[in-house]
Amino acid sequence: MTTIPSLAGTANPAATTASVGSAGAMDQSDFLRLMTTQLTTQDPFNPMDNTQMVAQMAQFSQVAGIAEMNQSLRNIAAALGGSRLSDAASWIGRAMLVESEVATPLRDGSYAGEFNLAAESDQVTVNLVDQSGAIVHSEQLGRREAGPVAFSWNGRDAAGNVGANGPLRVVVTAAGASSNPTTATWTMIGGIQSPSAGGESRLVTGLGLLAPSAAIRLA
Repeated sequence: MTTIPSLAGTANPAATTASVGSAGAMDQSDFLRLMTTQLTTQDPFNPMDNTQMVAQMAQFSQVAGIAEMNQSLRNIAAALGGSRLSDAASWIGRAMLVESEVATPLRDGSYAGEFNLAAESDQVTVNLVDQSGAIVHSEQLGRREAGPVAFSWNGRDAAGNVGANGPLRVVVTAAGASSNPTTATWTMIGGIQSPSAGGESRLVTGLGLLAPSAAIRLA
C-alpha cells in the first residue's frame, strides 16, 4: 500500500489523527476519509498513480470482507451454541453412557454399563465395589468374545433388599486379557448448568458435571 502523505496541511488534523488512531478499528468511512485527504493533499505535479489507488481499494475490500466473515462466523457460533443448549436441555431425565470406572444408580436403582475387551477371554468377572472396598455385587459372565460387553445389576441382593444406593467402582477382570478393559457406565442427567461468563454448558449427572460431548449414547 502507498504511504499516505503528511496531513499537516489539512483543515482538521486532530480529526484525521483520531480516524487513524487504531488501524484495527478503521471502518469504510474512515478509509474513505483518509483517501479523500490523500487526494486533496497530493502533489499536483506528482499525483498518485491510479494503479496504486485501485490496489488500496482492493486491499481495504479484502480486509472488510474478512471482518464481515468473522462477524458471520460469530453469529453462526452463537446460534449453534443456543441450539446445543436447547438440545442438551432435552436430555434432562434421560441416562447417558460415559467413559467411567464408577457406576451410579439409575432411576430404578439399577446399575449398568459396558466394557470393551481387546481380546477374547475365557472368564470375565464384573465386581461392583463400594467406597470402603467391599464387593457389593459380583457377576460371572463366563467366556466372552473381543469387543463391547454390557453388564447390569438391579441394585438388590438375593433377598430382594436394596444392596447399594450410591456410587460403585466397576472392576472387570478378564482371564487371558493383555490389558484392562475400558469401562463406560450409565448415569442419570438431572439438569443442565450454563456458565454465566460463557463457555460450554455442563450436564448435572450422578457422576458430577459433564460436558454434553462426553456422552457416548443416550437412553
